[in-house]
Amino acid sequence: MSTDGASTNGHASKAEMDPNQNGDENKKTYHKQATGLAWETVQAHSKENDLKLYGSCFCPFVHRVWISLEHKGLDYEYVEVDVYRKPKLLLDINPRGLVPALRHGEWGCYESTVLMEYLEDLNEGRPLLPKDPKLRAHSRLWSDHINRHIIPIFYRYLQAQEAKDQAEYAKELTEQIAKLVSAADEQGPFFLAGDHMSFVDVQMAPWVIRLEKVLTPYKGWPNPEPGSRWEKWVRAIEDAEPVKNTTSTDQLYLDSYERYAENRPNTSQVREAINSGKGLP
Repeated sequence: MSTDGASTNGHASKAEMDPNQNGDENKKTYHKQATGLAWETVQAHSKENDLKLYGSCFCPFVHRVWISLEHKGLDYEYVEVDVYRKPKLLLDINPRGLVPALRHGEWGCYESTVLMEYLEDLNEGRPLLPKDPKLRAHSRLWSDHINRHIIPIFYRYLQAQEAKDQAEYAKELTEQIAKLVSAADEQGPFFLAGDHMSFVDVQMAPWVIRLEKVLTPYKGWPNPEPGSRWEKWVRAIEDAEPVKNTTSTDQLYLDSYERYAENRPNTSQVREAINSGKGLP
């Protein structure tokens, strides 16, 4: 039985083709159901619950909130939605029809960083922000760096079609990651001192996963230098149970991000924003 919502090889039939395939059924499209350990986590959180996460399995912004829920050990319901067809249950929370979206009782909200902050404010489960106000500010500052400088360049690099542009964006992405690593605790293995993930780790985790599973196969992004602080951090994130339990198999990411790697029309609002030089939607 297929678990990807399209077909076992990542393609869709003519009857179920998505706009990003541009009428070519041989083009791979985004998956509509998680795979691997992430699928097991979906099944474990499929029962009706007052706290609901509406997400799409390939989306890194959803991944952030999902990791947060798992880290905290909260009881929640995961609801997969096809964000490109914008069901009413999603539009009722976010009129723009973007994920992630969270519903808690009758109240709903969206935007991944805002939702992570909300989960912190519930004061339930394991916290991601430290108690020290200065460390909390430090965490928010470098989370902002990820959102402003690392994520946009990740997409520019992935979507770049010319070799010279790819080289330029690879250099810029390397430099922005180096700035982030320089702000991390020297010993780690995570961003702050200690053996537990914190807010910045979760903010960065989905892109750590996608550097290896998307940028490496599509653009030749190198593995972390052995023994470096960056490698230590990457391995700690990859090995964290909340990350592993919300990460699908490699094929889901290869299939779902082919449309970005080819810079296809009708891919997403993110793709359009990057191409137009605007901020992320």
